[in-house]
Amino acid sequence: MMDSSGYGLLQYLQKLSDEEFQRFKEHLRKEPEKFKLKPISWTKIKNTSKEDLVMQLYTHYPGKAWDMVLSLFLQVNREDLSTMAQTERRDKQTKYKEFMKNTFQHIWTMETNTYIPDRSYHEFIEVQYRALQDIFDCESEPVTVVVSGSRGGGKTTFLRKAMLDWASRNLLQNRFQYVFYFSVFSLNNITELSLAELISSTLPESSETVDDILSDPKRILFILDGFDYLKFDLELRTNLCNDWRKKLPIQIVLSSLLQKIMLPECSLLLELGNASLSNIIPLLQYPREIIMSGFSEQTIEIYCVSFFNTQTGVEIFKNLKSIKPLFNLCRCPHLCWMICSTIKWQYERREVASRFGRTLGLLYTIFMVSAFKSTYARNPSKQNRARIRTLCTLAVEGMWKQVYVFDSDDLRRNGISESDKKVWLRMKFLQNQGSNIVFYHSTLQWYFAVLFYFLQYKDTRHPVIGNLAQLLGEIYAHKQNQWFHTRILLFGMATEQVNSLLEPCFGCISSKEVRQEIIRYIKSLSQQECNEKLVVHPQNLFFCILDNQEERFVRQLMDRFEEMTVDISDVDDMSATPYCLHRAPKVKNLHLHIQKRVFLEIHDPEYGDLELFKLDQKCSFTTNFGDGLLFCTFLHLPHLKYMNLYGTNLSNDAVERLCSALKFSTCGVEELLLGKCDISSEACGIIAASLINSEVKHLSLVENPLKNKGVMSLCEMLKDPSCVLESLMLSYCCLTFIACGHLYEALLSNEHLSLLDLGSNFLEDTGVNLLCEALKDPNCTLKELWLPGCYLTSECCEEISAVLTCNTNLKTLKLGNNNIQDTGVKRLCEALCHPNCEMQCLGLDMCDFTSDCCEDLALVLTTCNTLKSLNLDWNAFDHSGLEMLCKALNHKACNLEVLGLDKSLFSEESQTLLQAVEKKNKNLKVLHFPWLKEELEKRGVRLVWNSKN
Repeated sequence: MMDSSGYGLLQYLQKLSDEEFQRFKEHLRKEPEKFKLKPISWTKIKNTSKEDLVMQLYTHYPGKAWDMVLSLFLQVNREDLSTMAQTERRDKQTKYKEFMKNTFQHIWTMETNTYIPDRSYHEFIEVQYRALQDIFDCESEPVTVVVSGSRGGGKTTFLRKAMLDWASRNLLQNRFQYVFYFSVFSLNNITELSLAELISSTLPESSETVDDILSDPKRILFILDGFDYLKFDLELRTNLCNDWRKKLPIQIVLSSLLQKIMLPECSLLLELGNASLSNIIPLLQYPREIIMSGFSEQTIEIYCVSFFNTQTGVEIFKNLKSIKPLFNLCRCPHLCWMICSTIKWQYERREVASRFGRTLGLLYTIFMVSAFKSTYARNPSKQNRARIRTLCTLAVEGMWKQVYVFDSDDLRRNGISESDKKVWLRMKFLQNQGSNIVFYHSTLQWYFAVLFYFLQYKDTRHPVIGNLAQLLGEIYAHKQNQWFHTRILLFGMATEQVNSLLEPCFGCISSKEVRQEIIRYIKSLSQQECNEKLVVHPQNLFFCILDNQEERFVRQLMDRFEEMTVDISDVDDMSATPYCLHRAPKVKNLHLHIQKRVFLEIHDPEYGDLELFKLDQKCSFTTNFGDGLLFCTFLHLPHLKYMNLYGTNLSNDAVERLCSALKFSTCGVEELLLGKCDISSEACGIIAASLINSEVKHLSLVENPLKNKGVMSLCEMLKDPSCVLESLMLSYCCLTFIACGHLYEALLSNEHLSLLDLGSNFLEDTGVNLLCEALKDPNCTLKELWLPGCYLTSECCEEISAVLTCNTNLKTLKLGNNNIQDTGVKRLCEALCHPNCEMQCLGLDMCDFTSDCCEDLALVLTTCNTLKSLNLDWNAFDHSGLEMLCKALNHKACNLEVLGLDKSLFSEESQTLLQAVEKKNKNLKVLHFPWLKEELEKRGVRLVWNSKN
């Protein structure tokens, strides 16, 4: 039987006569070619009924069925049917728009709470609104747009307005026939659903069928918000589905839609908060970003004037502007509302507070206490405590169950009477949403949920609600998106200042016990074997500390850790980091990751309203380190030994500040990794000069355009007797053989340097021959030389062989990715068999040699008893050559521990042979890319930033 969604198309086919229907089917044989689609076989449609044909059209041509049928009506001279169908479809689309206009007009009027006139609101969002129009006007192909910004910054309000304006025919009319708006957190408690069912749930009875709507997915926009509140993770998946009719787990449906597996031709408009941004972005194809940057100074003034009467509003605006920390909080629309509401309640009570909340925990508490006093000021604290606890229980139960919309049963179960509900509505703690109840803003639910633990710290027996230790476990161990504000508020409310506000109204508060529980948990976290190195996104810990600011408590927390990885993704992160690091005296290793847009936000206020996300948004690379003032903060840490700034563009000014900080008497950095920092030859000279009297022993300057001039400066440093540098990484630094002339002198005069990485530079045989002259000198103490990808040939192997037979200091030589070929390898093997050769690690991967060398290599394996690691990756061996190697590997004189080979490239017979060798020789490991991890660590390369690493 046919799905009901197909009747929209069937009703028009039924108006065709038998003769017209036959011609219709004949034309259908060629029609798919116009759409570049595969035709349905004639045997399937020749004798099919109209009902069956509709089913086949929807099955074979989803999204194209209506376009094909309208074209075919013209070809069978039934233009009347084509016109009639298009008119009826337009009428149904109009009815849908009217339905959505009424729906969102109600939402906008009753639930959105902008507190400023629409005209002023349009001024506030002018840049973002124009960006939204420009994106969809300029792009004819499907587009994914991300609306990002801090929580409470107006993202959902912006999307509601966009939906209302589309339905009112004021926005994107020529682009989209249908726009669907879903708050994805409403799907938290749904296990399975099809996209068709989800769409149908929003359609009025008079609308088109889902099949008809999805017949032209290019004209469809999905607006999705609330990702921060999802109770399940969305991630890259292999089990995605393109069938929008199929009932699936809801996370599969959403992931398939976001990753453009399902309805790839539709467009998406997504609201992503800071908590969900990094998780969702990797799922999206080339998303465009619109940033909600909060209220401007002018908007705050308009807001104050609208909220109060004109004169009072102007005075309040001036007072707020004079208190900078408080005024900065007003840039967040939700916090601006809270601050103005608090002031209004205080004015009504003729009570002007001598202090005001400058942190979130304090701000929310002053707001709540002010609202509570407006109704229950004279009630005894015991009665107030009982009343507020019911609201707290509703909030915390919802938090643990990830429920944000409550019905009357939820309120009744938690002891909230109808009269209480009316009071909470009047106080703006709760608001109506249709026939249900929600907290006036999602963050208020978090506040009351956290307050629950301060009111009854020891008594949390509840089938759903976890105790405080469990709450901390959720916050830090699982990193669920919805715990972000809980984390901040828990710390921010655990202060004496908050305690002094709450106790007069609600009696004894468990602030001290909460602080002790937090310290116990952080201490246990720092002592767990898997968490010895604290990985910090500032939102995870630093923001929490910044919202507390009680010195003794903060130092007790920060005193727990010796190593940190700090991921800075925006300006707020940057401001929180120095405060916390200054209170972390035991930090020895600091891994700093700054996303690329951070400093552009600082230096260009207009930046970020519209940009194209790139894949490296998930990498630890940034384009600018600003003016370098942060170096003073980081390098003053007394125990800091390791600093990695890979991928950070450093201006000459920033380099100078870095080098000045390195000269501090308190600076003890021993490993400095500055790869891919756009360091010029001139800047390299500044760095070289600063290291002469420093404690830096390991320096990585990989992937910087140092050129020969920069290396000359480094060589002058190496020749200075006060230089203690032991390893120098210079791969991909645009060097030629001329640099080797400078290095020749440095190698002869430096006693400390043991590792030199010159990989992927245009040194050629000439340059390596110069290095070999230095290595043959008994004064040269170098132990490791890395020369992969240096454009070497077999000609230089004679000089290298001479080094191997006379230099007992050199233990590691990496020659991979060079054109050494069989001739060169055979020369090297002769030297390796020499009794004076003490080589331990040799790299010959990707050196263009064949199985003809296997006999020579086999002899090396049984003769050179110092050789422990040999990399032969990516070389062409046949089975007979591999047999010779394996025979040598099984020999009792072979001491090899690591062999570089990709076993998967060999035949099944050869793989079996290698497995047998590994089984027999327990000390031997056959590995693909055997040294890659070590090389990346020494060079300081961070391929992809993952805060779990």
